[in-house]
Amino acid sequence: MGKHNGQSAHAGENPAPAAKAAMNEDSRAITKGEPQAARDARENRHKYFMNIALAVRLRANCKGNRVGALIVLDNRIISTGYNGTPENMVNCLDGGCYRCANRDKSYKSGEAYDLCICVHAEQNAILAAARFGISTAGSTMYTTMRPCFGCAKEMLQAQVRSVYYLHEWNPSAKDDVLKTAAQTAEYEKLMIRFPGGVHRLDVPDADVDWAVSRKMPATISLDRHGTVDI
Repeated sequence: MGKHNGQSAHAGENPAPAAKAAMNEDSRAITKGEPQAARDARENRHKYFMNIALAVRLRANCKGNRVGALIVLDNRIISTGYNGTPENMVNCLDGGCYRCANRDKSYKSGEAYDLCICVHAEQNAILAAARFGISTAGSTMYTTMRPCFGCAKEMLQAQVRSVYYLHEWNPSAKDDVLKTAAQTAEYEKLMIRFPGGVHRLDVPDADVDWAVSRKMPATISLDRHGTVDI
């Protein structure tokens, strides 16, 4: 048996002050100069997934908002999606969507979505999971923009449990105050149905001017879970 100095080190004991100082110094050397996103990825799983959604968004092909989304189950990514025209159709940026091609000429913001053939990022994430037979029940959706009416309904049907988003989206008829109020009320009916709530994340977005066509003012959700800035 090897000799020792009469002092025993037991599992769970705190290291000696000198050893602890050395470990702290090593830790500072490792983290020196690393990007904030790297620290966020280790310290906050929600920010980690949102930064991946931002990377997914780079594939978005739409003349309006560019959005990236991913679905997470048991802390594992099971599906991703970004917005654009259906598979094997002309891309939106190449004129494939009539509504988007005329969005600055004939249609106001929020109008004529029945003419828009683009598939939203959240829809694509759900559909990709369905295509490969992956259940989304009990999952979490991370999306770079608060889900619209249609996506919120579909997410509830897919049994998505909670939502984390980056930028605001607000239902608004703009020219009709009463219609705007009715839209907002109906939208909130959907928002409160997510068991895990709908939460806004505070994550830096260097490409916001490219991705968000008209940055909406931040609002406070009426959701019973509250809007959470993390």
